[in-house]
Amino acid sequence: MIVINIDVMLARRKMSVTELARQVGITMANISILKNGKAKAVRIETLDKICRALDCQPGDNLEYRRGDMGETIRMGEEDEQ
Repeated sequence: MIVINIDVMLARRKMSVTELARQVGITMANISILKNGKAKAVRIETLDKICRALDCQPGDNLEYRRGDMGETIRMGEEDEQ
C-alpha cells in the first residue's frame, strides 16, 4: 500500500494545511483526503506543486508499505523472503 506522508512534511516545514492548499491551488478538503490516505489517485501536476510548496522530493511524500504488517520497503532493497 502507498502511504501519503504530507502531514510529516507539513510538520517539518512548519506549514499549515491552509497554506499548503493555497500554494498548491487545491481545496483544504482535497489536502485532507490526501493526508488521511483516502485518495485513489494523485495527479503528477498536483504532486509537483506539493513538492514545490514543501521544498521536497516526491519520495518524501509517498511511502510504500507491504501488506498488513506495515513493513516499509525502500527503493533498491531486494526482497530476501
